[in-house]
Amino acid sequence: MKSMYEAVAASTYPGRGIIAGRTSDAGRAFFAYFIMGRSVNSRNRVFVREGEGIRTEAFDPSQMEDPSLIIYAPVRRMGDTIIVTNGDQTDTIRVFLAEGKSFVDALRTRTFEPDAPNYTPRVSLMAQTGEGFTFSMGICKAADASGERCLRCFYEYEDMPAGEGRFLHTYRCDGSPIPSFEGEPEIVSLEGNIDEMTEKLWSALDRDNRVSLWTETVDLATGARESRIINRNV
Repeated sequence: MKSMYEAVAASTYPGRGIIAGRTSDAGRAFFAYFIMGRSVNSRNRVFVREGEGIRTEAFDPSQMEDPSLIIYAPVRRMGDTIIVTNGDQTDTIRVFLAEGKSFVDALRTRTFEPDAPNYTPRVSLMAQTGEGFTFSMGICKAADASGERCLRCFYEYEDMPAGEGRFLHTYRCDGSPIPSFEGEPEIVSLEGNIDEMTEKLWSALDRDNRVSLWTETVDLATGARESRIINRNV
């Protein structure tokens, strides 16, 4: 099992990534979401807090070209439920859950991003941190290079061992076009407190391509939360 730092550092461009798991003391859930960028438009972003979640925002509005795929709310909350995604499917999931439907129902209505030839996958997480700790992950990606069909894969996790998590990201590595993630979410080890994990995770991201990082821990007994944000643009 790789540490989450080793897994993140294995590629110069994993793109957008979601990590979820249980801390090494077993008492807390851990979540992380990061974004990377190669273009000026993608790098011109910061994470800002919005209610109990976060949203992306242009660091320099004068340099914003096309906000459609880069301005969204990556993190939303509904009571003990947390939703983390790399696009506006965050709100699709929230609406479906409010209507009594499921995470899978929501993502069956969505597809990969329309950014040919990369066809960036949509990666998503929904976790319950109330009684017990369970989470689901999903990826919607192009089934082939034509971008005519969508492949949707879903993964459900429960009774996660202490110090273990899952890492799902949009790309395998850098390239042209950028190759999409393949396989199941990676198994990674989680160690340290939130400040240690945040700083090490940020350091593991490629210095040239990293843009923003959000992390959070949730005490599974009390529901108490701690979160951190690091932005390249400050």
